[in-house]
Amino acid sequence: MTDSATPAMTDSAAQHFDLLVIGGGINGAGIARDAAGRGLSVALVEQDDLAAHTSSASTKLIHGGLRYLEQGELRLVREALSERERLLAIAPHIIRPMRFVLPYVDGLRPRWLLRLGLFVYDHAGGREKLAASESLDLAGTVEGAPLRSGMHNGFAYSDCWVEDSRLVVLNARDACDRGARVLLHTRVEAACAEGDRWQVLCRPRGAAQPLRLTARALVNASGAWVNEVLGRVGIEPRQHLRLVQGSHLVLPRLYQGDHAYLLQSPDRRVVFAIPYERDYTLVGTTDQPFDGDPAQVSITPGEQKYLLDCVERFFRMPVSARDICWTYSGVRPLYDDGSQTRAQSVSRDYHLELQHAPGGAPVLSVYGGKITTYRRLAEAALDSLRSRLQGIADTPWTDRAPLPGGDMPGADLPRFTAQCRERYPQLPPALVERLANLYGTRIAVLLGEARSLKDLGTAFGNGLTLAEVRYLVREEWARSAEDILWRRTRAGIRLPDSAVHDLQHAVADLLR
Repeated sequence: MTDSATPAMTDSAAQHFDLLVIGGGINGAGIARDAAGRGLSVALVEQDDLAAHTSSASTKLIHGGLRYLEQGELRLVREALSERERLLAIAPHIIRPMRFVLPYVDGLRPRWLLRLGLFVYDHAGGREKLAASESLDLAGTVEGAPLRSGMHNGFAYSDCWVEDSRLVVLNARDACDRGARVLLHTRVEAACAEGDRWQVLCRPRGAAQPLRLTARALVNASGAWVNEVLGRVGIEPRQHLRLVQGSHLVLPRLYQGDHAYLLQSPDRRVVFAIPYERDYTLVGTTDQPFDGDPAQVSITPGEQKYLLDCVERFFRMPVSARDICWTYSGVRPLYDDGSQTRAQSVSRDYHLELQHAPGGAPVLSVYGGKITTYRRLAEAALDSLRSRLQGIADTPWTDRAPLPGGDMPGADLPRFTAQCRERYPQLPPALVERLANLYGTRIAVLLGEARSLKDLGTAFGNGLTLAEVRYLVREEWARSAEDILWRRTRAGIRLPDSAVHDLQHAVADLLR
């Protein structure tokens, strides 16, 4: 069993750590993994599930951010571009190359500007495996077929798709495998410094007794709650936080092919249209100021109209609100230096703020950041704390160590998937492919000795079986049907309510 099953300490006991990371999103999980791999004792504490909020509400891309070039953020773009192929190499089962089509539109960005941007995009990040950009004649092509008449040419370039919430889970899993404690559904209620060490009071959900932990340093990676958490630990925030809402639509599939589209809007924003779960198209994102509870965020009528209008401008297939299959929204916790008034112009770069309690105990707060640069952010965070964490290994390591399931020969997912089909000939090929794409080499742990569908136990629909549910509960901290359907897998978009009810009962039985 994973660490979430560890018995709670008594009120008088305390467990000691070098580093306590608050927040189970991508930044917190990435920092915990890096720190544990450098020999530190680490606790990762999250009040909800892993990737419960912003980290599961992204556009599902590992990308440089083509539009950030216009904003002059060359450092951010260069770092993000250099990370694409590193992440592709360490997690080829959940990150894969994707080709993006950018239709040219008269009256918006001129051709020379698009060519210049793509030239920089090709050369700024040390691209090796991904294909270079090119000009396209869209007439009579698969790429041009779904577009409205008048869109005769454009450009194509490469980025990567990512299973965002699984990226978080796998970082936490690897951190745990390297000795970290992962404490989910546990809220940091308060902390105070005694000398150079933090005394932290945590409350597991539903527990009568709190946990008492101590740590030489805190990392506050709580996302939209970053300044609130600082208040809980008695530190006055020094930086401003800008909360920006981003929403997405999932529509019935708008076009054939594995490519995506980058669509320009008259307000100079861009919207992605991306293949999603075989039968759907993901459309997003928006940028609007947010003021409210980050745990209660949902798409607004204005955002919905904005995205549908963008689809209507580019695609022949008519769409309306009745066609929407699903929506999701997240709140981006951006670092606000006061230089920008529009939400879409606020930098997506990260900012690390190091502060100290009166006795010298450090707390490092994370503002902003993109999922693409989480690994480099983690390295920068540990560099900031190096002087207070004696004994930490100096050598970065996460750029070459595969995430769980990513240790397939040559990082070649198609070849690995074909081998899995040969290994499990009595299982449906579509099921084997789905499991290989989600779990990589850990498909062997999930399936065990199973060789037929009957061996996998109850089928809940969309290929989800009791064997997979058991694996997710035991190995990936799943505690509810929602955890499984929307963060460990994306099966929820297809399952009826009756299947969800049965799944919740199965999870409850496994937890007894």
